[in-house]
Amino acid sequence: MKNKLTKIFLLSIIFTTSHINAQHTPSDSKKMEWFQDAKLGIFIHWGIYSVNGISESWSFFNNYINHENYMKQLNGFSASQYHPEDWVKLIKNSGAKYSVITTKHHDGVALWNSKAEKATTIPKNSLAQKDVLTPFVSELKKSGLKTGLYYSLPDWSHPYYDIMTRTEKRYDIKSDTERWQNYIKYYQTQLNELSSQYQPDLLWFDGDWEHSSAEWHAPKTLENLKKFNPSIIINSRLNNHGDYETPEQGIPVISPENEFWELCYTMNDSWGFQPFDAHYKTPNMIVRTLTDVISMGGNLLLDIGPKSDGSIPEEQIEILKNLGRWTSKHKEAVYGTRKGLPFENYKGKSSISKDGKKLFLYLEEAKDFAKIYGLHLLPISAKIIGDDTGKVNFKNDSNGNINLNFSNVKFDQDVTVVELSFNEKIKFSSVIKKEDLTLQKILEDQNTKNTTYKIAEQLYEGKNIFNNSGLTNDGLNMKIPTNLKTNQEILSWISKHAEALFETEKGLPNGHYAGMSALSKDRQTVYLFVEGVPTGPIALKGIKNGISRIRIVGEGSILNHSIYNKLYWSDRPGIIYIDIPKERLDKNMTVIAVLLDKPVELYREKVKAIENNL
Repeated sequence: MKNKLTKIFLLSIIFTTSHINAQHTPSDSKKMEWFQDAKLGIFIHWGIYSVNGISESWSFFNNYINHENYMKQLNGFSASQYHPEDWVKLIKNSGAKYSVITTKHHDGVALWNSKAEKATTIPKNSLAQKDVLTPFVSELKKSGLKTGLYYSLPDWSHPYYDIMTRTEKRYDIKSDTERWQNYIKYYQTQLNELSSQYQPDLLWFDGDWEHSSAEWHAPKTLENLKKFNPSIIINSRLNNHGDYETPEQGIPVISPENEFWELCYTMNDSWGFQPFDAHYKTPNMIVRTLTDVISMGGNLLLDIGPKSDGSIPEEQIEILKNLGRWTSKHKEAVYGTRKGLPFENYKGKSSISKDGKKLFLYLEEAKDFAKIYGLHLLPISAKIIGDDTGKVNFKNDSNGNINLNFSNVKFDQDVTVVELSFNEKIKFSSVIKKEDLTLQKILEDQNTKNTTYKIAEQLYEGKNIFNNSGLTNDGLNMKIPTNLKTNQEILSWISKHAEALFETEKGLPNGHYAGMSALSKDRQTVYLFVEGVPTGPIALKGIKNGISRIRIVGEGSILNHSIYNKLYWSDRPGIIYIDIPKERLDKNMTVIAVLLDKPVELYREKVKAIENNL
């Protein structure tokens, strides 16, 4: 994939390339329907780089290994344990509806028997001595899965290509146009081969940042591809001539602007197989990433990296099997869904069915209730998907808000899904009305869990009812007025969590945390309100700061955290995962304090046609 080190060498080229949104016409909606419905695809990075377990192509481009030694891996690429039918079975059982395989990465090694001039191929040049692409595509098509082919526009090994490494070029294309035209013919020949031999449903380009649209002959390329398949879907890395956006690695904080988008994502920190990269996300994290993407209306393209013998690492198999367990249980809440409710209407992840008559809530924790605001309709039914014994009771108030109460629910180990059905299309309002809460009402409410939720909600919205109330910063010697109706359990919870309530301000904007939060007055501590019992570590996205310390408010326990997807060449922050021991959870509402190295700085990108992670 992309690497920041190319910036030094290619800065002038990059600055001449503008990022425009992918263009769409009404007819695109039909051809994009299967893609938008699919929700889950499996990416496969397989090539000679798996022999030594080093970075695909980039390891020689960045001069970590010389080109000659890199290409010697051809002699170790055996594919001796390659069983494409097992690959496809695993992919299909994961719940994926399509797969994208690297037919040729930037190193120029083609998995199929390419006849293009001076092509380097697995069948002719490797130990395997066989075409490994054709049997995989054949199995994909037999299975009913859609076929996606990754193709790198650059070929850093090819004698007709201008760029060799980040510090070396073969020639200047402006002074040797004939040689460049020979390269255009080479890559067009390969695309013609892929199109005619495999009839792909989708082409996934990469590497377009090295040249302009005109230099790549991108419009002509697209026109030619449509001759083979008028409904071909192209990702956005053909210099803005694609159909959908492709954010890479970092889960978007806010929904991309394009209706059609796909997050390409690794299970650990590597695309291809690397034996020493043990930094795998857990199966729980991957399922929750899928629901995060679904709630924003996108697809997840999850990567696997087979070994050079064609076997798939056990950690990756385990993740795919758990995905399959969850997707098969929750099919109606995955496929054909569309973007969910705004965060103002529901403080969590959700999606809406294609016909607009079903609402799916994704619960990442076991809890007693949930609240939805601003709905103009009352559901006709509510259930827990995959749990016939679970009960969901609901009632609405005069403001169009719905309270859901859960009982006897067998919560899923990863994400529990609540399905609400309506007689007509769901309508929701951005104008939300809630009851006016006073401190006295809060203190006299006898439903403690419900009250702590209301407190968190008020703080998240920047309404601090504890200002000038008699609350102290440590919860001691409080002068909060009480009476005989005061709920002493509420008072105790307030005292315990006073730090997070005293003079705190409006919480993080939507997208950074799938729950409610508040900020300290100096904006250097983020308070996270944690409902119920989380199924795994809670997640924070888009926090640019360093983390100084994380602890449980009111009882002092220091918590560990892990950061995933922080790439050294990208300014995109990694995802912060925080483990909370179940025995330390507050039965009403747990509060976590995240102390930052300075006042909070947020990353809120606007994903365009290309998510450029140079």
